[in-house]
Amino acid sequence: MHAVIISEPGGPEVLQWIEVPDPQPAPGEVLIDVAASAVNRADMMQRQGFYPPPQGAPAYPGLECSGTIAALGEGVAGWRVGEQVCALLAGGGYAEKVAVPAGQLLRVPQSTTLFEAAALPETVCTVYSNVFQGARLASGETLLIHGGGGGIGTTAIQLGKHAGAIVAVTAGSQEKLDACRELGADILINYREDDFAERLMEATGGHGADVILDIIGAGYLARNLAALAPDGRIANIGLQQGRTAELDLSLLMSKRGTIMSTTLRARPAEQKASIVKAVAANVWPLVDAGVIRPVIDRELPMRQAGEAHRIMTASSHTGKIVLRTE
Repeated sequence: MHAVIISEPGGPEVLQWIEVPDPQPAPGEVLIDVAASAVNRADMMQRQGFYPPPQGAPAYPGLECSGTIAALGEGVAGWRVGEQVCALLAGGGYAEKVAVPAGQLLRVPQSTTLFEAAALPETVCTVYSNVFQGARLASGETLLIHGGGGGIGTTAIQLGKHAGAIVAVTAGSQEKLDACRELGADILINYREDDFAERLMEATGGHGADVILDIIGAGYLARNLAALAPDGRIANIGLQQGRTAELDLSLLMSKRGTIMSTTLRARPAEQKASIVKAVAANVWPLVDAGVIRPVIDRELPMRQAGEAHRIMTASSHTGKIVLRTE
C-alpha cells in the first residue's frame, strides 16, 4: 500500500507518499481499505516531532478515516467485509489501509458521503467525551468554544445548540464568525479585536461561561478563569499557546470551578470503545438525520497532505480538511 510517512521532524515538506508494507488485522481488529482521512492539529504536532504515536500505533499520521472493511481479525463480530465504516484511530489514517480495533468503528451515516464521513470520528468523539461526559453541559447553560471555525469548533457549536445551550465562540475573522453564526452560535467574539473574557461577561450579564472548551492552553488560562461562571467547568484539549501558566487558585476556589485536561489519542482501547459506543447511541442518530453535519472546507488527494498542513497552519480554513486516497 501507499502511506504518508514523516521522513524527519519538520515542515509540511517532510510528508512523503511512498509504498510501505500492508498492515494485518490482529485479533479484535478490522482492516479498512481507506477512502479518506482528515487533518487534525495533532497530525501537525506529530510531523514536527512533538506528538509521537502511542506504543503499537501505526507511525503514519491520521487520527480518523472512512472506508470499506477489507478483512476481519480473529474474534470480531457484528461487522462484515464490504461494510462502509468510519473509525477513530491512534494513527495511520494517512494511508491506503489501516487496522483498527473493532470497538472504534462507526457505520457511515446515511446523511454523508463515504468521504465526508472521514471528518467525523475524531471531532465528534472529542467534543462528546469532553463537553458532555466530562464537563456535563446542560440545557440552558452557556458554552464558550475557542476556535469556533475549526473542526472541533464547528462540531461543538452544533452539539451544544442541539443540547439547548447558549453557544459563544471565539474566532479570528469575520468570515469564520459568520460561519459560526450559520451553525447556530449566539455570541460571536473576534479574539483579534476584543478581550474574549470581557466580551463574554458583557454578553451574559456578568454570568460567564458554564463550560469552556479550550484548545489554546496556557495562553488563555487566566482569561478562561475570569470568564468562568460559578460552578463552571473548563475542558482543556489543546496547547496551542503553551503548557505552563500561573493559576490563581483563590479565584478558581471562589467560583467553585473545575479544570479538566484530556487527550483522546493515548487513551486505552477500552476507553475509546466506550466513547465510540456512547457516540453511536447519542450522537449518531442526529448525524444520520442530518441534524449534525460535518463542515468540510475542502478535499485534497492524500498525496497532497503537505499542502493540507500548510492550509491548516495558515488557519485559512473553516471546518475540516479531508484527504482522499483516490
